[in-house]
Parts: sequence; C-alpha cells; structure tokens
Amino acid sequence: MPGYNTQFELSVEDLDLIETALMRNKLALTQDSLKKRPNTAPEGDDVRQIHELLGRLHNQKAFYRPRAGAYISG
Repeated sequence: MPGYNTQFELSVEDLDLIETALMRNKLALTQDSLKKRPNTAPEGDDVRQIHELLGRLHNQKAFYRPRAGAYISG
C-alpha cells in the first residue's frame, strides 16, 4: 500500500482558494441545516470538521509585524 505524500507545493493563492471554498461549504451546510430546523445549532460532524480545519489554516498564517519600532495597528 502506498504511503501519503507529506510534501505539498501550494501557493498562497491556492490556499486562499481552498479557504474560500471551505468557508462557502460551511455556510451552505449551516444554511441547509437552519432551513430544516430553525433556531437550532447546525448538526453533523461536517460543519465542525470544516471549522476546525479553517482554524488550523488560520493558525499557520504568518501575519506581518515590523521588527523595529513600536507597532501601531489600524
């Protein structure tokens, strides 16, 4: 049985596309769930798994912060 590929060559644009598709899929699943049962939380593991994957993608991002001087946001 072949092993898994552990080396991925994805660009920032590829990851942005994946993240956008996951967010849209999560939204669609949530809306479908709310149409079936209003005023309830979305059911199923799919929404939770997508949410956790989006969290892992977010945690791997490197946000810019200058090395020297005070950081002033906004």
